[in-house]
Amino acid sequence: GTPTARGKALVNILPLQAGETITTMMPLPEDETTWQNLFVVFATASGRVRRNALSDFTNIMASGKIAMKLAPGDRLVRVRTFSEADDIVLFTRRGQCIRFAVNDVRVFVGRTSTGVRGIRLAEGDEVISMCALRHFDVDAQQRDEYLHAVNARRRLVSGDYAERPDDRIRDTELVSRLERLDAAEMAANEEYLLTVAEDGYGKRSSSFEYRTTGRDGQGIVAIDLARPGGPVTTVGAFPVLSTDQIVMITDRGKIIRCPVHGIGITSRRTRGVRLFATAEGERVVSVTRIREEIEVAQGDASVNGDESAAGESDSESQ
Repeated sequence: GTPTARGKALVNILPLQAGETITTMMPLPEDETTWQNLFVVFATASGRVRRNALSDFTNIMASGKIAMKLAPGDRLVRVRTFSEADDIVLFTRRGQCIRFAVNDVRVFVGRTSTGVRGIRLAEGDEVISMCALRHFDVDAQQRDEYLHAVNARRRLVSGDYAERPDDRIRDTELVSRLERLDAAEMAANEEYLLTVAEDGYGKRSSSFEYRTTGRDGQGIVAIDLARPGGPVTTVGAFPVLSTDQIVMITDRGKIIRCPVHGIGITSRRTRGVRLFATAEGERVVSVTRIREEIEVAQGDASVNGDESAAGESDSESQ
């Protein structure tokens, strides 16, 4: 349909019951031989997660099947596929996040349990997003040195040191540390997470900024939501490639589409830059990623659509 069309009611396509709504869609790999190595992870607004074998959901009748038991007042936020080499990342509306290994969540046999707690939420907070990152072991010192060095390299490429020659010397020394770090391996495993707030501000941050911890913690800050008029909330967070584009929609029906490569890479504790100049009282309510088809040299594979590898991998390694 056209951008202004109302669309078609899903009740005409799927057998929805009264009061039932669609909350998430999960694409599956076209190659069904890979399904035996994948798991389905559910995430709810209350911070609970559950992991099942993908084989539990391969034969679904038109009338559907019970997928997860929800506590009163809870709701499903996201469902996606993971491999054992992935980490789960949960983001909350108040700007917190937590990252933990998939194997921290045991594989459930039944489909009617509520799962286990993935993140401890502050009063009034809720989970709004779940995504996957490749698991990569690196100690804190090496991670920090790498981040300082790559940030210095960006400044050397784009910065003007005319009035700050000492800063150029400092950054040059920081970049030289990449030679003694295992920088090539770290760069190959580095991903970037985009986080967007309801007032239209957002930023990209390195996956190394999000340290891996145990499940059931309070998490760390994912984005600065403090504003002069009072705090705002997070509306979206997910991994992106520099070749991606994003689409944002406001509660007044306005839409904007922009390339990811123009969004600055900053610390996860910053608020970033303005991506959408919202009017007074207007707020961004939805943000999604558009990924064009990419030809991958190895194996003559291709990636298409909003999600990719392992059926729905958010990583750049397809």
